[in-house]
Amino acid sequence: MAADQTSVIEVRGVTTRLGGVVIHRDLDLTVRAGEVLALIGGSGSGKTTLLRLMLGLEVPAAGEVRVFGQRLGACAAADLAQVRHRWGVLFQQGALFSSLSVFDNVALPLRELKALPKGLITELVMRKLAQVGLAGADALKMPAELSGGMVKRVSLARALILDPQLLFLDEPTAGLDPASAKQFVQLVQRLRNEMKLTVVMVTHDVDTLFALADRVAVLAEQRLVAVGTLAEVAAQPHPFIRNFFLGHVAECAEDSIRSYRESLTRAPLAA
Repeated sequence: MAADQTSVIEVRGVTTRLGGVVIHRDLDLTVRAGEVLALIGGSGSGKTTLLRLMLGLEVPAAGEVRVFGQRLGACAAADLAQVRHRWGVLFQQGALFSSLSVFDNVALPLRELKALPKGLITELVMRKLAQVGLAGADALKMPAELSGGMVKRVSLARALILDPQLLFLDEPTAGLDPASAKQFVQLVQRLRNEMKLTVVMVTHDVDTLFALADRVAVLAEQRLVAVGTLAEVAAQPHPFIRNFFLGHVAECAEDSIRSYRESLTRAPLAA
């Protein structure tokens, strides 16, 4: 999918320190409207910290992060709340509330608005559950009764319940078996196209990159060592990149990526 060049997220001159340790040094990164940008890097490279900066959960020691034009950490509380309504987040382990049913987990963002009637909330929740491939009966289940794949789907439904323009995915296929991971990637691929989403994704899974990423940003040595398409990044000589894509360089060619994604689109989407 060709991305609109309008920027949704702008990271400019960002330096991050945690406990006196420098995590990022002078990062610059733009996320364009309509694209899927994947963040990759080794353990401790600062992928999740960068995601938290984009969510306003961390504040940089220097530089700025803007989302939809609002500078996080420097805008009014009301403006920040409006921006947060325009994004959704799928956390790595799902982060469902164990004491709430599937329905109540998904309904929570709607209820926090304190502006929607009960009947409309019910309609919207059931519609969103169907959109992610879950049955009506699943709404009554508790998180402990769900498979790993169902937890991901419920979490995705909650992330999308406000129909955001921007979706953050933190290791979306972590903990899933290969078949469930493929099905979940198919689902994200379809929803991304249907909802015209901009996606920022942290992942270590090469197959997920092949299926979804328009561009890849590589974190190493406190900086971004490469940003570009899969083919562009896989061709870089940096040791982390060579190791990450070891045996997969040929698959990163544009024709190979296109064929792989077309095969996913044609495959049936299992629930």
